[in-house]
Amino acid sequence: MSTDFQQARIALGLRLRELRTEGGLTGRQLAGALGWTQSKVSKLETGRQTATHDDLRAWAEAVERPEVASELSARLRAFETQSRSWRRQLAAGHRPVQDRLTVECERTSVTRVWEGALVPGLLQTADYARHIFEAYVGLHRSPRDVEDAVRARIRRQELLYRPGKRFHVLVWEAALRAQVCPPEVMAAQLDRLTGVMGISTLTLGVVPFESPLALPPANGFWVHDERLVIAEDWHAELWLDDADSIALYLRVWESLHRAAVHRPAAQQVIARCRRALDRP
Repeated sequence: MSTDFQQARIALGLRLRELRTEGGLTGRQLAGALGWTQSKVSKLETGRQTATHDDLRAWAEAVERPEVASELSARLRAFETQSRSWRRQLAAGHRPVQDRLTVECERTSVTRVWEGALVPGLLQTADYARHIFEAYVGLHRSPRDVEDAVRARIRRQELLYRPGKRFHVLVWEAALRAQVCPPEVMAAQLDRLTGVMGISTLTLGVVPFESPLALPPANGFWVHDERLVIAEDWHAELWLDDADSIALYLRVWESLHRAAVHRPAAQQVIARCRRALDRP
């Protein structure tokens, strides 16, 4: 969990404790009034658990300060927009997450992408996407809506053919070799990458293993125009819209871009990855 996120959660917890003590209630009394366990009250006050908006409204009512509910919700929204846990995002399955990403892509004129471990969703085949979603369903123990998620991801790829859009995608060679699916699925995926290079809205760069790197090829991220960065980690997505963070990710992207090759050199890297699949 990011330090900024955790500090914001602790600050919210301190505010909740302040409201409880000002209301003359012990933690046990508040828990009883709300029908909660005392441990939930303690975890919320110490920043070890993230409150929901319903939790905050109930807290404000229980301490007889209903007017502060909007303040508490505003505090929560401020750090929710930065760190969106997969546990919460995937509570209703993977399809809603894909739909939210589509909305951001539709709003964006210029999209910059870096992926070091996987082929970006924007360029995935349905079979490749299916294997990725299956893996994450198992990891996060989320609802199994794999086919709906695959269809939503593939529909988003229609944006590649929309005039006025620009997609600048960078992929590390490791993503083209990672055995996250059967060899025949990976072969079709690599063929797809070669095929999309002719799309006028898309610039696809590959960072070969032998390319000198100024920075480590760390986690994947998307930069939407210069207004939003979405970066992935195992536990959460970061949605960053402050100028300093966006500028930082743009510098990272430019550094990786300098290490990338484009066609025909990119096609040669893809071809050697494709040939490697045929080796015993």
